[in-house]
Amino acid sequence: MIARVERVPLRLGEPPGPVNVGVGVHGVRSLHDVFRLPDLWQLHVYGYSAKLTIGGRSYPVHPGSVSLVPPGVEVRFDYTGRSEHLFAHFRTPSRGQAVSVPVVQDAGPAAAGLSELLRSAIEASPGASPRVAAEVWTALWRVAQLPEPATSSTRHAASARHPAVASAIAHIEANLAQPLAVPEIARAAGVSHNHLTRLFRAETGVPVVGYIRQRRMARARHLLTATTMSIPAIAASIGITDLQAFNKACRRELGRSPRAIRAGT
Repeated sequence: MIARVERVPLRLGEPPGPVNVGVGVHGVRSLHDVFRLPDLWQLHVYGYSAKLTIGGRSYPVHPGSVSLVPPGVEVRFDYTGRSEHLFAHFRTPSRGQAVSVPVVQDAGPAAAGLSELLRSAIEASPGASPRVAAEVWTALWRVAQLPEPATSSTRHAASARHPAVASAIAHIEANLAQPLAVPEIARAAGVSHNHLTRLFRAETGVPVVGYIRQRRMARARHLLTATTMSIPAIAASIGITDLQAFNKACRRELGRSPRAIRAGT
């Protein structure tokens, strides 16, 4: 019997080897499907609600969910009707550090970008294989960088937040790699700059700018310790293009240089 799967080790130090990318349409002839790919990973981005059973554990999925299934693991799909998802089947490098990724996640605001990457891969397939690999590789990195699933306590805290603060946090999480200004975040949250500033500090205990800094450095620490992503790429993924500035930020906020954090010294 296959052990229950909750997280999977994904190697991302080199581009994957895509074998097939496309749009899957299911739930028309049958409301149930069972798949097992002996030597291929499966990445799905969902546009429907259904139940997945992966390696003995059931997961609800909905539009915006992402699943990542390693080779040889059985997946059962229980649909509620016509169901369409984007998929990539691929091989990963045999060497390099592995990133631990949840088997099912809610991609939230990142789902649109993931869908766009897979659609670009589909458009380039089968002739432009390097581009297909690049698009799938980028999608996998984004999946690996999604925020961790909330615990029951953080879900409760999130549900109790003012809607404007919740919207602001969602906008921040989806745009950590981009320049972020408080007026822009306030517009996304549908409130004034001053009102968001007051609400945010009251509910989180930190100003908006301080929260952005904390989240960026938390992501940097995770990528430095859990992935083989290059230091310049990590800096860019949190919106810092100057390596000297990134080094200073790590020393100031995390107490050590990026290389020391990665080395665990």
